[in-house]
Amino acid sequence: MGSSPRIAVDAMGGDEGLAVMLAGVARARRQNDGMRFLLVGDEAQIRAGLEKHPNLSAASEILHAPEVVAATDKPSQAIRRAKTTSMGLAIDAVKRGDAGAAVSSGNTGALMAMSKLSLRTMPGIDRPALAALLPSLGENDFVMLDLGANTECDAQNLIQFAVMGAAYARTVLELERPRVALLNIGTEELKGTDEIRDASSALREATYLPMQFNGFIEGDRLSRGEVDVIVCDGFSGNIALKTAEGTARFVGDLLKRAFTSSLRSKIGFLISRPATELLKHHLDPNNHNGAVFLGLNGLIVKSHGSANEIGVANAINVAAKLVRDELTRRITDDLDNFRAHLRPEVIQA
Repeated sequence: MGSSPRIAVDAMGGDEGLAVMLAGVARARRQNDGMRFLLVGDEAQIRAGLEKHPNLSAASEILHAPEVVAATDKPSQAIRRAKTTSMGLAIDAVKRGDAGAAVSSGNTGALMAMSKLSLRTMPGIDRPALAALLPSLGENDFVMLDLGANTECDAQNLIQFAVMGAAYARTVLELERPRVALLNIGTEELKGTDEIRDASSALREATYLPMQFNGFIEGDRLSRGEVDVIVCDGFSGNIALKTAEGTARFVGDLLKRAFTSSLRSKIGFLISRPATELLKHHLDPNNHNGAVFLGLNGLIVKSHGSANEIGVANAINVAAKLVRDELTRRITDDLDNFRAHLRPEVIQA
């Protein structure tokens, strides 16, 4: 794909509609003139929407899709309509090589199911994982996975997630040796399930991988900036993510209530406005939008369903960077390296 990746965009997915999706794509195009797009969805609606974005029209091709995957559709329903929906055809464009990556703001369960069925998992990966960047107090954001694709995971799954997450952090955060930790109920080696302890033991021995394994981390330390990659099963990860998002909204609402409670508070708000605007920017999920399904033979990026045009553009930029930096190849190389160092009895197990 070179320096000008082509991104397939499910233009009909998401809660905010086609207009926001096209505005987000146009924003990404302005940020990177070399980017090209395959806009998938109702052709008549897309052509009408492109009239507001003439700069985008020159860099885009439209692939007509007569149907849309609804937010209420079950994954099994979506799979049966993969060849007629905008989501299904965007994924298929990646499979065919017509696009380097696909971006969708639609139904997460359907996107995962169709992506896994169409693209299949990479050699050495048992299950794909959903990874995203989250804000921290450190010098950079941190990667967390799995965020909901797999509710139950064994030690091998967690090890594979760690390898993929580290490769993702090296690509997106541009870190040579990302610090990796397993989410656990304590930091002591005896804490947690057998699966977590077994994964920890294997990762401690994998000193040859381009990562630094830091053991366990507890939930109250997630955003402290102490590690770059946090690994967990999808059940724990999804709860942690939703709790963090809810806490961010709670803090924002609490500040809003406090600053409007009296005249003195309103004056205080005006004085502290630069700080509160910085906090708002840091906690805004649109500024960290773009979760990735890692472990597939192709790049699929999930944009938040309620993302605005800034969020959509960020998700597209994430997809383009992963294509340019060959994330899939990096993961393959690291997995091959890991397996080459395994003891024969571990491989057989």
